[in-house]
Amino acid sequence: MTSSLVRFPGPGCVVEFMHGNKAQVAWVLEEQSGKLRLLTMSKREMKLASARILPWAGPTYSGEHTRQQIADILEGHHSRRDAREAEINPLELWELAQGEVDKASIEWFAELLFTAPDVDDVAALGHAMIGCKTHFRFSPPDFEIYPEERVEARKIEEQKREERELLVTQGQDFFLALWDNAIKGKPVGKEPEGELRDRLKQVILGRMADPDNHEVEQVWKLLAKGLPEDQHMALKLAQAWKLVPAHHNFWLDRAGYDPTDKWAEQFAADIAALQERVTAKAAAPDEHTYISIDSASTRDIDDAFSITRAPDGAYDLRIAIACPALEWPFGSSFDKEVMRRATSVYLPEGNGNMMPELLGTDFYSLKAGELRPSMVLHVSVSPEGDLLACEPQITWVRLAANLTYLDCEAVIEGEGDSTPAAAHRDQILPALELADLLIARRVKRGAVIIDRDDPKVVLSGEGADTMVDIKESDPVPRSMLLVSEMMILANSAISLWGRQNDVALLHRTQDVAVPKEYAGIWSEPHDIARVVKSLSSALLEPLPKPHRGIGVDGYSPITSPLRRYPDHVNVAQVLHTLHEGTPRWTKDELIAMLPLLSSRLDAVGQIQRFRPRYWKLLHFKQRGDKVWWDAVVTEDNDMFVTVSLPREQIFVRGRRKSFGDKVYPGQHLQVRIGKVHPLENEIQILDVMEE
Repeated sequence: MTSSLVRFPGPGCVVEFMHGNKAQVAWVLEEQSGKLRLLTMSKREMKLASARILPWAGPTYSGEHTRQQIADILEGHHSRRDAREAEINPLELWELAQGEVDKASIEWFAELLFTAPDVDDVAALGHAMIGCKTHFRFSPPDFEIYPEERVEARKIEEQKREERELLVTQGQDFFLALWDNAIKGKPVGKEPEGELRDRLKQVILGRMADPDNHEVEQVWKLLAKGLPEDQHMALKLAQAWKLVPAHHNFWLDRAGYDPTDKWAEQFAADIAALQERVTAKAAAPDEHTYISIDSASTRDIDDAFSITRAPDGAYDLRIAIACPALEWPFGSSFDKEVMRRATSVYLPEGNGNMMPELLGTDFYSLKAGELRPSMVLHVSVSPEGDLLACEPQITWVRLAANLTYLDCEAVIEGEGDSTPAAAHRDQILPALELADLLIARRVKRGAVIIDRDDPKVVLSGEGADTMVDIKESDPVPRSMLLVSEMMILANSAISLWGRQNDVALLHRTQDVAVPKEYAGIWSEPHDIARVVKSLSSALLEPLPKPHRGIGVDGYSPITSPLRRYPDHVNVAQVLHTLHEGTPRWTKDELIAMLPLLSSRLDAVGQIQRFRPRYWKLLHFKQRGDKVWWDAVVTEDNDMFVTVSLPREQIFVRGRRKSFGDKVYPGQHLQVRIGKVHPLENEIQILDVMEE
């Protein structure tokens, strides 16, 4: 029965060892202290520790043999073992052994399969079992038998491995061709077809959307082997293959954010049912006259106001806020997708709305003349600008007008009699008086206010022919102040209401110490750079802490529920409290909500931070390196100087030696810019000239 197996191989014994993931046959020439001197089938001598010999040594031949005779004997065993291995089905053996034992010796398996196995039978069986990695694991001197569930998992792993190897074998050359096209403009040549094309496309787009995906990374490293390191290689390959257009916004892919309204199509029934429930609750509108003030392009109008002066000089203010929380299906798949979108994004190439356009820019938007559900904050403010009371209520409103910043600014300047805003001068001017009081009060409380105008980034043309222009925004400082102070008042007032009524809300907090001398309104670039350094980023948390930069004791964002999910949550908290007497969520439930919500706000926020800068850098690149730009020094050290380009609202750093001996914050210069790489976020100062 396996009597020809040898336990302790010596001279003349045929043995096998693993090399290159394959069993190699050899002849023992000499054994000494656990070391074997072997002659392989190719007549090469080698030394090997006896521990590395596979557990099917034998047979042993006596007498003297020439090297040729030994080679012939080894060839004979090798051929017989290969032939017998081809006849063995290790899966049948697994079926017999599975469930009987966890592991066993090769002899045990041989007795299951053969009546009187010789050493060549045993060796052939060992070869077959070693090759069947999905069902057995060779753990010398035994074989482990995988259970059925492990076998299924191993089959899937093996299938993936084979698919990966095939993908890499066929895809490496194509990756090289795409890269040569992206960098050198060479023709791509023949493209892959069928399943290979689909798989390569998935890898490239997957890598572009999620560089940290481990599964994609394994294949990516093999496909991109030999190509230079480039953090944006996936995007460049995708553009070379025309999977995405020129100037593709990969930040959208990273955040998984569809800027179109197509994502909402699957929720058409949910949206229709929501509209039906809300419409059924429609009631007579609030009798007050409300107006909104926004930019001319705004479609998602989520705030408006109505203001009067009391005989004692106090301000009676009503701030109407859109109320999508009314009948909102919190916890549904639809709600989860809106939460995942987290916030709207506003980009030069177009906007992406948090909510479906049917709701955010139509059904819930506070459009003039249309009846809309609203949360109205009835706020009383003293003649000195102190908050006296805040009372929220859920009602319906019908706005008298949707006004623009530009028209309101004209009215404030004593002009604009022919604009729609002229009819609402009695609302605009008292609101501006109140805004002046509120901002002065905030500065007195330590607010650090940054006053700068963001320029307009205007795109023309399409695809690779897109041209970028940067234009100054319309000067509307007073009307924008009016609106911003109304919103800050609303958000700080509802925070106070939440504390007074024990209602947990989401807060924007910035509980840091700010130097007293930093309080004020700052407009010069070097002053802005200096004071911003003292401010940490605001946090989103369900604890009512101060927001030092704004200069308020609490700040619960509530004025943009159509655009930001935290505002939507806060409106829902207030609404539920007013209707049911208790908040919808406890503080602990809000805390549990924060990790996902914060991560989504960060991911989508990257789109808003990085994409406009990309277009600005492209603008500089298109203008060339011969143009001189107005700049103001904001910071300097021994190595570098940072300047602000006020018109374009961008910071650029240059080497200290380019600036001469006298450099100081606030210094006005002109700089020449070059070596601009928008995708890599790179821009350099080439030359400096004093004004």
